[in-house]
Amino acid sequence: MHMADALISPVVGGTMLAATTGITAYSIKKIQNDIDEKKIPLMGVMGAFVFAAQMINFSIPGTGSSGHIGGGILLAILLGPYAGFLTMASVLLIQALFFGDGGLLAYGCNVFNLGFYTCFIAYPLIYKWVTRKGITTKKIFGASMASTIVGLQIGAFSVVLQTLLSGKTELPFGTFLLLMQPIHLAIGVAEGFVTSAIVTFVWKARPEILEKATKGEALGNISMKKILTSLVIGVVLVGGTLSWFASSNPDGLEWAMEKTSGTAEFETPDGIHNTLSEIQSKIAFLPDYSFKAKDDESEEEAAVEVEEQWPAVSAGTSVSGIVGGILTLALAAFTGFVISLVKKRKEKFNNKNKLGGNETTSKILQ
Repeated sequence: MHMADALISPVVGGTMLAATTGITAYSIKKIQNDIDEKKIPLMGVMGAFVFAAQMINFSIPGTGSSGHIGGGILLAILLGPYAGFLTMASVLLIQALFFGDGGLLAYGCNVFNLGFYTCFIAYPLIYKWVTRKGITTKKIFGASMASTIVGLQIGAFSVVLQTLLSGKTELPFGTFLLLMQPIHLAIGVAEGFVTSAIVTFVWKARPEILEKATKGEALGNISMKKILTSLVIGVVLVGGTLSWFASSNPDGLEWAMEKTSGTAEFETPDGIHNTLSEIQSKIAFLPDYSFKAKDDESEEEAAVEVEEQWPAVSAGTSVSGIVGGILTLALAAFTGFVISLVKKRKEKFNNKNKLGGNETTSKILQ
């Protein structure tokens, strides 16, 4: 559900970017309450895992479409809503900058659609509510399924609304909506199963992680070795090899666009759209999760060659999965490290002022 810049007007893109920036600042402030040296690597590894998992598109039977997990609910469950949102923002930034997946103008829209609705609406109002009296395997399954579906449904509706506000007459609101919601319902069900399986594994291995995330507390002295090791292995396996087996069918958004307008790729308008597109093409060193096309081979020809074989065994795909995972891990972990550093400095400053105030009071009393 990564939107391209061609779907978004500068006004809508700018507004959503401003909203995303505000939520990011708020999340940074709130996460200072529960971040510690254990959550930082978990943010990085979870970000890398979601990046790799999003590379695997699974076919939706009988539709000619495909989908991939969004990962927002998974991040919120294991990290808490604030760290989850920041990690999702990191994933989408890496995808847009270095892999050309999702537009730069549409970045705020994509973060909102995949991160805000899942972390701040579906997670607290559904998952957290269902598990408020205790976590069991049945509750994990039901809450994961319901929250994933609802979060994705709101995100899909948001995409339709954003294109409407952007004046995309090629995508009539009613028709586009009637195609977007059902296909993302099917994708949500599949993602719900995946999310439930991963959360159940973590709950059985380290139930304290879920409990701490739900309460908004620091992880403290919880041993993370087994969880982190399993996730790192998952990143290498999923990004490096399982990504070869991704469906070549268009994803839910592209499928709905093609059914509505006859094409899944809109022409990039002149102006800021063109400028950002050129910037993105220069920065993205692994466009579409593969090596750049040779000088005598167009990107379209290269894409056709990959689609003709399945599984699409490709060194470019494997490199993209591993490199993207490393970059995402580094950015998410760096974000957590900076927040932790700021938190420590604030605490040091407050303690110093408190100590100074006590000394002043003591002198006055003397």
